[in-house]
Amino acid sequence: GLDPLIHVLERRGYTVIAPRGRTGTVVLAEVHGADELPGGVGDEQGPGRYRLVARTDGRVFAQAAAPTAAKPVFFPADELIWRGRRSGSQFDVTDAGDEPARPVAVIGLRACDLAALAQHDHVLGGRGFPDTRYVRRRAGAFLVAVACAEPAGTCFCVSTGGSPRPASGYDLVLTELAPGPDGAGGPHRFVAEVGTDLGAEVLAELPTQPATATDLAAVDAQVADASARMGRVMDTADLRDLLYASAESPLWDDVGSRCLACMNCTMVCPTCFCTTVADVSVLGSDDAERRRVWDSCFSEEFAHIHGGSLRTETRSRYRQWLTHKLAAWTDQFGSIGCVGCGRCITWCPVGIDLTEEGAAQRAAARLPAGVGGAAWTMQSVQVTSEAHEKLRVNQSASCEPTMLKVCRT
Repeated sequence: GLDPLIHVLERRGYTVIAPRGRTGTVVLAEVHGADELPGGVGDEQGPGRYRLVARTDGRVFAQAAAPTAAKPVFFPADELIWRGRRSGSQFDVTDAGDEPARPVAVIGLRACDLAALAQHDHVLGGRGFPDTRYVRRRAGAFLVAVACAEPAGTCFCVSTGGSPRPASGYDLVLTELAPGPDGAGGPHRFVAEVGTDLGAEVLAELPTQPATATDLAAVDAQVADASARMGRVMDTADLRDLLYASAESPLWDDVGSRCLACMNCTMVCPTCFCTTVADVSVLGSDDAERRRVWDSCFSEEFAHIHGGSLRTETRSRYRQWLTHKLAAWTDQFGSIGCVGCGRCITWCPVGIDLTEEGAAQRAAARLPAGVGGAAWTMQSVQVTSEAHEKLRVNQSASCEPTMLKVCRT
């Protein structure tokens, strides 16, 4: 039923966006038929590693988190704000926000993507000064989510309160069921669930039949299996207090020595929303543009004020990003800014893993239960050269020559 779904959405006036294979990745792009979807294609993801692999079961949505998520669909990486033209002594401006936008229908969103969209709905659309362009795009969108069957080695959405099965925020959600290697499990099919009245209207135009008890049991079993195969785990207990207390931890020097400040993590993160403004003109031309483009706190210019940058060292920029994402975000918006998609781990060229960095800070700081602020206990932390210098904690107060003593009261 995927081909009829795409055609029904197109007849309703939507630009249909869905997963497509492109230059060795699966990304969200415009499609016009089910034959353009990545059937029989899976992926392998690890720290600093992404590869597509062939599958024999014909699954269409057998990949984990795609590199781009839905963020650029509703919050473009490069967006025209206004265009101006000089005519004599006059300067005429056309506001790009007045241009009509065709609504989009996005097929294949994962639960982590929906969780990120919910955060953007609050940050960009739900506060005192909403981003009008974002609000307009989101208001007209139709969302078809997909329950994950194949989490990546970098996924940890369960740790952040999510699940491979979307809980809300969709018009329709599909769970793909396909035969196993031995042919068991029934035919290749999708179990569709309705999330909105509009979703019910669209579903009514498609060839369907009632799901059986066997279908529903297979959905539950697949979601439970995917939940148990998360590639990463992140302990979020007292995370805010832990990171605030770790502001002067020497471990930031360790990760800063490995980080390239390339900004990949913030570019693929589905919740990051920082931007800057670029004025564009051509010498000798009467035309000019003002554009909004994505920015990153890993750029030295991002923290530039009168007199210079506040964060000239990479360690400071990584600390800013991780602490904002997992601690200060809670103070600002009521939840951590991470949905557990693992993209920042996959697309980091040197494989820095924020779950490992958080665990290292926890091992070093050992916040007592119920204590906030900057109270640390005495620990000895030995730094090894293996596996990105993972840390081994020794509870004794004595320090060998190769050990750092972490002490703060």
